[in-house]
Amino acid sequence: MSQKVTTGVRPTLRIADKNQIPATEPERQYYFMDIAKEYLRQLSEEKGSPLTFHVSTFGCQMNARDSEKLVGILEKIGYVEEDSEKADFVIYNTCTVRENANNKVYGRLGYLNGFQKKNPFMMIGLCGCMMQEPTVVEKIKQSYRFVNLIFGTHNIYKFAELIVTALENSYSEHAAGHGTSMTIDIWKDTDKIVEDLPVERKYSFKSGVNIMFGCNNFCSYCIVPYVRGRERSREPKEIIREVERLAADGVVEIMLLGQNVNSYGKNLEQPMTFAQLLQEIEKVDGIERIRFMTSHPKDLSDDLIEVMKNSKKICKHLHLPLQSGSSRILKLMNRRYDKEHYLELVDKIRAAVPDIALTTDIIVGFPGETEEDFEETMDVVRKVRYDSAFTFIYSKRTGTPAAVMEDQIPEDVIKARFDRLLKEVQTISAEKAGALTGQTLSVLIEEKNEQDASLVTGRLSNNSVVHLPGTEDMIGKIVNVKLLECKGFYYMGECI
Repeated sequence: MSQKVTTGVRPTLRIADKNQIPATEPERQYYFMDIAKEYLRQLSEEKGSPLTFHVSTFGCQMNARDSEKLVGILEKIGYVEEDSEKADFVIYNTCTVRENANNKVYGRLGYLNGFQKKNPFMMIGLCGCMMQEPTVVEKIKQSYRFVNLIFGTHNIYKFAELIVTALENSYSEHAAGHGTSMTIDIWKDTDKIVEDLPVERKYSFKSGVNIMFGCNNFCSYCIVPYVRGRERSREPKEIIREVERLAADGVVEIMLLGQNVNSYGKNLEQPMTFAQLLQEIEKVDGIERIRFMTSHPKDLSDDLIEVMKNSKKICKHLHLPLQSGSSRILKLMNRRYDKEHYLELVDKIRAAVPDIALTTDIIVGFPGETEEDFEETMDVVRKVRYDSAFTFIYSKRTGTPAAVMEDQIPEDVIKARFDRLLKEVQTISAEKAGALTGQTLSVLIEEKNEQDASLVTGRLSNNSVVHLPGTEDMIGKIVNVKLLECKGFYYMGECI
C-alpha cells in the first residue's frame, strides 16, 4: 500500500541485491539490519555526517518499552540519537487511549513537514496503537502524504525490514524521479512473538520486561484490545533468560509489563500462572526489585497475594485499577468484578502485606453515572485510602461500546465530580505519605535532581520519590536513606 508524493530532490541509494533472505526470525531481521547499515553508510557519506534519529513516545510503559526496541535497531544500523525533532529520522510511537492523543500527533506532523522540506535526508515514521485504526491511516494517506513509514503494534519486530523498504521507497532512483512512496505495513492481529532483537535501555540499572502482549478484557470504554490484539504470553524460559541477561548487565530492578499481568500464561502450551512466574524470576541473582503492571482485579489470585507476602524482592506497591466504585457502573464497563469483591481483595492484600502502597485509576463521568454512583466511588476511595490515584474525566473513544451509550453525562457535572474526587484523593495521599517520616528505608537512586545539582532522586519500594544529597556515582545503587521530611508527594532524606 503506497501513496506517491513529490518532495523535491533527494539523495539516491544504490539498491542492494537481496539473495537468500532468511525465512526464520530473528535471522531475517538481522539480514535486513545489514542492508540498512549499508544504506545508512551511503546516505551519511552523501550528507557528510552521520544520520540522526529522534523517537517520541506517547502513552503507556508498554509503548516506552517498544520505543527502546526501536532505538536498539536504529543504533544497530548506524543512526545517531538526537534530542530534537529536526533529526533525519523522526518516529512517533503513538497512543490512542484518548482521542486528544490522536489530535496531538496530527498537530506535530504539520510541524515536522516544515523541517522535512528543508532536509532532503529526513524521513518521518509513525507506529504504535494509533496506527492500528484504519480511519487514522486513511487520514494520514490523504492529508499527510509526506510521511514515509507507517506500521502498527503487531509487527514492531519487523522494524529493520520496514526501514529498508522505506529507505528504498524514499531514496531509490525511481523515488528520485517520481516522488517517495509511503510505506504502510499494518497487521490486524498476530500470534507471533520474536525474541532476541536489539534493545537500547533508557536506564542502565532498571528495565521493563514484556511478559505478555494484547488484552482479552474488552472493557467497554477501552480501545486497547482492538489495537493491541488478543492476549499472548511469552514463554517463561524466554522471560527468565532476558531477566538473567539484564541482571548480568547491571540491572537491579525490573518492571514486568502486560495489559493484564494477572492473566499471564493462560495461552501457553504448558500453562504457568503469574504467581509461579514471579517465583521463578525471584530466583535470578542480581535482581533486587521486581515491579509489575497492570493488575486486573478480576484475575488477582490468592496465590499471587501469597507470593507477594513471602517475597523479598517484589516491591511494596500494587497498582490496582478501580475505574468506578459503583457495581452498576462496573457492570456497564464490563469490568467483571463489583465493589464488594474489590474491597475484599484490598483487605486480603493489606492483611498479607500491611505496608503495601496501593494506587489506582478512576474514571469520572462514565455514561449513566448518577450522583449515587459517584458517591459509591468516593466511598471506596475513603475505605481503601489510596497512596495515589490517576483520575480521569471520561471521554468518548470512537470504536468502543461506551461511545454510543445513551445518557452521556454533561461536562459541567463531570467537572464538578472530578474536582471533588481529586480533592479527596490528594487529602488522603498527603496524610498517608507523612506516615513514613523518620523511618530508614532502601532507595534506588535513579537520577541527578533536575532542580538542585547537589541532590539525587530515587524511589522507595512503595514507589514514593525521595530527594537527598548525593553525587552522580550513586545512580543505580540501592542505599539506606532516613526520611527526614515529607513534602506532600515526596520526601527529603539523607544517606545512613
